[in-house]
Amino acid sequence: MRTFFLAGPIALVIALLGAIWWGQEFLIFKPVRLPAEHRFSLPADVHETFVDVHGARLHALHLKVAQPRGVVFYLHGNGGNVADWFVNHDWYRRLGYDLFMPDYRGYGKSTGHVTSEAQLLSDLRAAWESIAPAYAGRKVVFFGRSLGSGLAASLAASLEPSARPDLLILVAPYRNLPALAAEHYPLMPSALIRYELGTDRAIGALGARPLAVAGKGVQRAGNVSPVRILLIHGGRDTVIPPGHSEVLARLLPDARRVLIPDAAHNDLQAFAPYRAAIEEAITSLSR
Repeated sequence: MRTFFLAGPIALVIALLGAIWWGQEFLIFKPVRLPAEHRFSLPADVHETFVDVHGARLHALHLKVAQPRGVVFYLHGNGGNVADWFVNHDWYRRLGYDLFMPDYRGYGKSTGHVTSEAQLLSDLRAAWESIAPAYAGRKVVFFGRSLGSGLAASLAASLEPSARPDLLILVAPYRNLPALAAEHYPLMPSALIRYELGTDRAIGALGARPLAVAGKGVQRAGNVSPVRILLIHGGRDTVIPPGHSEVLARLLPDARRVLIPDAAHNDLQAFAPYRAAIEEAITSLSR
């Protein structure tokens, strides 16, 4: 009889752990699909484009300015789609930079479903390589926000040193997903998290170069400069607490960290220091 009463809870726990293992995409990714015939109300210099990947097709929006200084390759957060994230393009025009923003599988007009970290990173590498030749000799910025921060860092680290971006901007970044999950779900075994997305590991592999100020910088040995890194976090962020970017900043003392005390997770762009930090980091590339 005792065995019978124990079997029920044990089976329930096993079922719950299995659901977390196999269904964690539903916990991590919150896509909003768009019909194929959806039309964006955007200026003529913003173009829709598609990138074919293994078993799917990624949709992206591409702002192309006249004679760009470079490009910002933007990886957005875990919810919505590019219709929600492709904003403030006038800002990038004024800076003289193109803006390229892909949707992940299952987001917006992108087909398929995300099924693994390797697949996700392979998709994003294909998206970047589809436009990279057009920006040879120009400045390259990888920009990751929230979920996209780990993706941007991991993509940058996967490239050959000579092909890495000049600047990596990480907004509301996390150390890695198991560490973040442990804060929100302390009873969940970390071994169940199939997506590591180790921002800490990636930026450790990148190294960092101080962001230039008024044309001054630090000379490093070798032919390839480490990537400049800017971390931005809201002091009131409860989704990804600011301690995560603090840990990342300790890993790379040369990286610049900007903490905006009154900002939370989703309203960073409403604060002037956020915009000022990004603009200074991007414009410093041309000095």
